[in-house]
Amino acid sequence: MRTDQILTRLERVFARLDREPERPAHLQTPQMSRHRVVLLGSTLAFYLGIVVAVLTTSWLVRLDWQIMFFRPYEQWPQLHAFLDYLVVLGQRGPTAVMVAAWLGWRSWRQHTLRPLITLGVALLLLNITVGSVKLGLGRLGPHYATEIGSAELFAGGDIFPSGHTANAVVTWGILAYLASTVVTRRVLSVLSAVVSLSVGATTVYLGTHWVSDVLLGWSAGLLILLALPWFEPLIARAEAYVFELRELLRRRAETGRMPAPVASALTPLLSAGGKWQLVRVADQAGEPAPAPAAAAQAAVPVGHTPGPRPAAVLSGRPHVIRSERTPITPVGSRRPAHTERAAARGAAPRPVAGG
Repeated sequence: MRTDQILTRLERVFARLDREPERPAHLQTPQMSRHRVVLLGSTLAFYLGIVVAVLTTSWLVRLDWQIMFFRPYEQWPQLHAFLDYLVVLGQRGPTAVMVAAWLGWRSWRQHTLRPLITLGVALLLLNITVGSVKLGLGRLGPHYATEIGSAELFAGGDIFPSGHTANAVVTWGILAYLASTVVTRRVLSVLSAVVSLSVGATTVYLGTHWVSDVLLGWSAGLLILLALPWFEPLIARAEAYVFELRELLRRRAETGRMPAPVASALTPLLSAGGKWQLVRVADQAGEPAPAPAAAAQAAVPVGHTPGPRPAAVLSGRPHVIRSERTPITPVGSRRPAHTERAAARGAAPRPVAGG
């Protein structure tokens, strides 16, 4: 590919990025409807029920131990290699990078920052809610359990709820939440549900989480997705602030001038022969520099009456201003010593007058 073709493509990319932000007409923001409120309340009740069941060491904890003793990874060892790769779809780092890359491309195409800001808000809520419950309950995993039949709570662990499961629900479900059409939203909802269910079941198969951990992780991620419409005004204000800051920086770049303190500090930069020499930097708008006579007149200090100026001498060579330095007075005479003259004076002394 030639250089001119590369430059042409770069110009097209920058021209598209420089367009004014536009919002597609078919992009609809989800609202907190009555149906969504009912789902949010039901999910919250399910969430609290699982927490209470684990705290009271109910039948759910017994089910956790039964599946742990069953050891699914030993029952179906042929699935182990594949599920080791599948569980990566629930890790926060790789999934956040992949989803952010897709949403960044959508933001560039649609000229809106809402997809990226929504993802950031969802991940922030995920870290706050899931992380606080993990650290507060401190449950140990199946591989680190110490007492058979116990809930293994408040023991310094961090697996309840399952972070892999909650992250899979949020990161893949955010694609369905930000879908621009009803059909796309339904398809992406089914796909994200399949991925999150597969990741949760994989953690149980590998023995890294209890069944109750996965159930709580599913409900925790679903609560975040259902509550996102409440944060839409905050997302809109953040997007408007970013665009206003962008326009402000653009106007300053186009019409900005050098600050007055900097210009006044650079004005008396050099001094030679008692005359100030003006140094001025033209602004980006292309303002011409002042004429030499006007510049010299503007550089004269206040209260100083200029004397008669000598005639200007023009030469073909550029005028070089010598750097000012403190003069050094030489010690002794600069003339070299004449040893022969001193010897002659010593041989024939001068006669004394009247002698």
